[in-house]
Amino acid sequence: MLAPAPQTPAPERRGTQFKLANGMDVVVIPDHRAPVVTHMVWYRVGAADGPANRSGLAHFLEHLMFKSTDKIVDGAFPKIVMELGGQLNAFTGQDVTVYHERIAKELLGAMMEMEADRMINLRLTEDEVATERQVIIEERSSRYDNSPNARLSEQMNAALYLAHPYRLPVIGWAHDIAKLSRAEALDFYKRYYAPNNAILVVSGDVTPDEVRRLAVETYGKIAPNPSLDTRTRVQEPPHEVVRRMSLSDKRVAHATFNRAYLTPSYATAVPGVAEALHILMTIVGDGSTGRLFRRLVHEGKLAASAGGGFSGGGYDSGTVFVQVVALPHCTLASVEAGVDAVLDEVRRDGVSELELNRAKRLLRAAYTFESDEQEKLAERYGRALSVGRTIADIEAWPSAIAQVTAADVMAAANTHLDARRSVTGLLLPETAVGRVGQNAKVQSP
Repeated sequence: MLAPAPQTPAPERRGTQFKLANGMDVVVIPDHRAPVVTHMVWYRVGAADGPANRSGLAHFLEHLMFKSTDKIVDGAFPKIVMELGGQLNAFTGQDVTVYHERIAKELLGAMMEMEADRMINLRLTEDEVATERQVIIEERSSRYDNSPNARLSEQMNAALYLAHPYRLPVIGWAHDIAKLSRAEALDFYKRYYAPNNAILVVSGDVTPDEVRRLAVETYGKIAPNPSLDTRTRVQEPPHEVVRRMSLSDKRVAHATFNRAYLTPSYATAVPGVAEALHILMTIVGDGSTGRLFRRLVHEGKLAASAGGGFSGGGYDSGTVFVQVVALPHCTLASVEAGVDAVLDEVRRDGVSELELNRAKRLLRAAYTFESDEQEKLAERYGRALSVGRTIADIEAWPSAIAQVTAADVMAAANTHLDARRSVTGLLLPETAVGRVGQNAKVQSP
């Protein structure tokens, strides 16, 4: 007996949003199960907003934000949080830079004071900058330069975007990192780190009124930046050719097929398209029940693993990606043919109602489980709002997913799985150099 189709859920209102007089957006998501709060500050600036010849500048500044201010000495910020029993971290993306702490609710005001202090009072010495620059150079060497998979991913990303700054790595190219200076970091800081370019998200054992009072007392004292730069990024020209590349390395144990397609994101797509892409890639690439895994691993015996997904959180665009790890006796030519057969079948025949309903249930379940985690809940709101979406968009997402039809999924596949807007990357063991040329001749559909 087939499981019934998911019902369209009514949006659940959880987040409350307001704006301080200085332009800072504030979102509160109450969760009173434990006396704990997650405090996040999302700056609407990321790697794609820096100068093209200084890639990695936003990430560099993220590191430097843990240096000294007028009130806190170099390196003391994380020590203070941990001594108070809290946890903290920070990350940089293409569109955002984020700082967050998890702390007992009675210490929320202290966290706000500390974050407000470094929003405006960062002090950088040449020694602090030089030390952190070397840390990032070593991070890049260990995590990227010494990882064949990461190197191929960087090169594929650079080829996927012809002009848009998403083509630059968040950490930066090594030669750019080596040139990053104190003056450039401070200029970037003064230009983008301001309350009217930030979103404060607090989830946990608080009320909107409590957060408003604390926010006014801390962040509310900071003047806005009247000359804040708006995002004016280079846009992509038409993509007219199929791009592909290969990388051989002695550290590669298993040949791997990779492909990425440039697509709309939730922020840029017309209503329903991003949701259809999300469902499409849940059907095609989600774990052991996805079509790719079934066809290439279970049935075809071509691969050890196969999957893919949709990354739709970008301010300007999204991506669909596929990755398949080949079995030792199989060539990447046969793997690629298998991937293309699966994608062609979806374009031609669409998906079944059974697959559609299963994908909707999986996505709704993931949304529900995420709602049970305080930090992930705060991140859901911050990530969406920082790229221009609204609380209504966030909370209506389950309803929007429920309304996608099989025809919508088929249309998304035919429109956006366009080989001209894709990059194919082959990762091979160095001993398979002879096979690289063979595989390089395989043409995408």
